[in-house]
Amino acid sequence: MSLKRTRKVRIITGNKKVKQVNLDKKMEIKIFKGDITTLNVDVIVNAANSSLLGGGGVDGAIHRTAGPELLQECEKLNGCATGDAKITKGYLLPCLHVIHTVGPIWKNGNTNEPKLLKNCYKKSIQLAEKNKLQSIAFPNISTGVYGYPKVEAARIAVKTVKKQLAKCEHLIEVTFCVFDDENLKIYKELIK
Repeated sequence: MSLKRTRKVRIITGNKKVKQVNLDKKMEIKIFKGDITTLNVDVIVNAANSSLLGGGGVDGAIHRTAGPELLQECEKLNGCATGDAKITKGYLLPCLHVIHTVGPIWKNGNTNEPKLLKNCYKKSIQLAEKNKLQSIAFPNISTGVYGYPKVEAARIAVKTVKKQLAKCEHLIEVTFCVFDDENLKIYKELIK
């Protein structure tokens, strides 16, 4: 039996709620400005490189915070293709799991980047749902050193997440975790 819930959007900066809007559906979408490794959700998404063995940015922060056991588990996964996703335990992170997804490197949109980025969000949500997880947090996949334009990446993220959530039975809460004011403003505009 499905429970009726009111979908709400909460825009959060640090620990402070800025805005909340009811959207009359059974999910909740949040925007959080801060460190994704501090979020107490079922699963956080790692914007990983294809080796899954750690790197810079969000990937490095997740590996450092989770501890060496995360790297040991990732070594057994034999990497990950661009647009795909794999799941591990969260170890020393406050989350139960980490979903590692490899976003595309931006090359002017001529090498299937939009489809690959969409697949990162789609496959991450599918993995969360398959593992009966209820809450997930996404970073801004591919917008750092991979150079994906922030506005276009955010549009793909929000559209894909909304579409996938409509198909979910277990997953009811999504947090877009942004690190800078520019992305915070972009996501506020897209999720009104």
